[in-house]
Amino acid sequence: MATSAMGNEGNQLRSERIAGGILPRVLNSFDMVAIFVAIVLFASNGAVVAGGAGPSAYVYWILGFITFLIPGAIVTGQLGLMFPGEGSIYVWTHKAFGSFMGFFAGFCAWWPGILVMIATSDTVVSLLQQINASWLTEPWQQGVVILAVLAFSLVLSVLRFRVTQNLVNVIFVAYGGAILLVGLAGLLALFGGHSAHVDYAAHNWLPVPATYTFYGTVILALLGIEVPLNMGVEITNTRSITRYLLWGSAVVIAGYLLTTFGVMQAVTPVSAQGSPSAIAQAVTSGFGGAGSVLGLLVNIIFIGFFLFNTTVYNYSFGRLLFVSGLDRRMPAIISKVNANKVPWVAVLVQTIIAAAFTVIAFILVPYALNAGLKPADLSTIIYDILQAAVTVIWCVSMVILFVDVIVIRHKYQDAFTRVKLAPTWVFYLCAVFGLIASAVGVYVTFTGPWTSLVTSTQWLLWIGGIGLLSLIVGVLLYFVGQFTVGRQQADDQEIIAEVTGSAE
Repeated sequence: MATSAMGNEGNQLRSERIAGGILPRVLNSFDMVAIFVAIVLFASNGAVVAGGAGPSAYVYWILGFITFLIPGAIVTGQLGLMFPGEGSIYVWTHKAFGSFMGFFAGFCAWWPGILVMIATSDTVVSLLQQINASWLTEPWQQGVVILAVLAFSLVLSVLRFRVTQNLVNVIFVAYGGAILLVGLAGLLALFGGHSAHVDYAAHNWLPVPATYTFYGTVILALLGIEVPLNMGVEITNTRSITRYLLWGSAVVIAGYLLTTFGVMQAVTPVSAQGSPSAIAQAVTSGFGGAGSVLGLLVNIIFIGFFLFNTTVYNYSFGRLLFVSGLDRRMPAIISKVNANKVPWVAVLVQTIIAAAFTVIAFILVPYALNAGLKPADLSTIIYDILQAAVTVIWCVSMVILFVDVIVIRHKYQDAFTRVKLAPTWVFYLCAVFGLIASAVGVYVTFTGPWTSLVTSTQWLLWIGGIGLLSLIVGVLLYFVGQFTVGRQQADDQEIIAEVTGSAE
């Protein structure tokens, strides 16, 4: 028999009851759009797809929007309105499948965030190198900068949330302006008669087997739709859920199409279009005499964006640790909040883990392991393998998300109907599209090495091994928590007192 989502107290998590009384409601619709864009819109992906797929890049983007971004937004909106608690997929999967799968889905959604923080920090390194190619040439130097960016994100993440989010919003506006400059550079190149010599013949607009992998690249570029709802109880108005998904998706769609267009039109030679540096190069080339100044400005804005982008990842993924502590899946100390009512222990733990991986990948292994490779090459291999492995895990969490909505539709029919965003058949279609797209993302990551420094077989074994080991760790963490932390009895008030003690 179907039950009411609101009345099913036996399936309610402790965090659903008490998180809203611990964390302040400060996020409005604009904040949520800024967070969504920070998580999903990496402008450099526009260059990568443009350089590799040519005119068919537009087709791949549109396919990705139709089969993954929009279905993901519809499903996330439905589940977010039904269960607007802290933790998004952690809560939703608990409702659909129970405590084990809820924790497991939460782990699959949280774990990628740790290494993506390293990726965004490393992007700062790459952008600095675009300003001066002689900077940060050694892996240990890159590692030091990454550690500095992580430390910066930690400091910002434990400030009063409204202050941090205001800073993120300013950078979001600047980032949007930089992307508009890229698109405008494409128009200037097109109408100025010095457009790149891209072959726009009709057959080049059609996807062909040689470029099919770029559909997977597009899917990977769109991961993170549900992440802003990790902060579900901190939203001032539930209408912000559908607003951020609508306007955030629109900004992401426009952003990726503009960067793809700008790079494809303004960057010459065509062979240079696939590089992330092509974004600034498009502005430099498209604006003539002012191009060098504007190109540098775009680069600086992008550096600022990825500094704050790392912060967004830190505080948004930290909320998953926060709720796991409240629910005694992990020690309650991980849910401690400071005087600013921010889960400071959670973001500290994340930062330490990310810093440890950084030290291993950029400082220790490249110089300590004698593998017949240059330290820089070895660092690249380790970095790419770790990032690809967690990308696979993130896709697994999206598979769970698209299954969740179908199960919840049957378990909570009354509540589902009260906030239903679309006809029932739309949710089934979204689930099918989303599952296929997520599976393609996994397949492409497994079969397409991100570096030529390893063979396809080595890549497959490393990605599969690390991915499997990570999932096993997630399972073990649940059972360890059940047999240790979960046996400690405490009521809601005791938990609240424990996690807010430092703020009293």
